[in-house]
Order: sequence, then structure tokens, then C-alpha cells
Amino acid sequence: MSQPTEYIVIKALENGVNVIGLTRGSDTRFHHSEKLDKNEVMIAQFTEHTSAVKVRGKAVIQTSHGEMNTEG
Repeated sequence: MSQPTEYIVIKALENGVNVIGLTRGSDTRFHHSEKLDKNEVMIAQFTEHTSAVKVRGKAVIQTSHGEMNTEG
């Protein structure tokens, strides 16, 4: 049986918010990036390849651990 997968929701509060996926393993590297415009929403999933997500710009981030706002 597989483990439940963690999702996060990111809503851009300004144009040009960057969402960057980071790899898992001995070397942490960027492996994917998206640019969101104001009011766009992205649902991201942690996987066997993605261990972290970096958000640049003003956004609301929702996780199972709560909601937070970036300073932008």
C-alpha cells in the first residue's frame, strides 16, 4: 500500500510569482519551475523526486499544516 502524498496549494497575489521544485537525494537541485500571474492557483505534490518547493513573490500557501503568506 502506498503512502498518502502531501499536496500544497499556492495562490499568487501578484504577477510573476515563481514556484520552484527541488529534488530529493544527496544533491538538492532545481528540477521544475512555474511562473504564476495574480490570482492563478497551483496545486503541487511532493513525490519521490520532489522534496521541497520554493516560492518567490507574494503568495498564499496552504498545506495540511496550515496557511501562510509570503512577504513578496
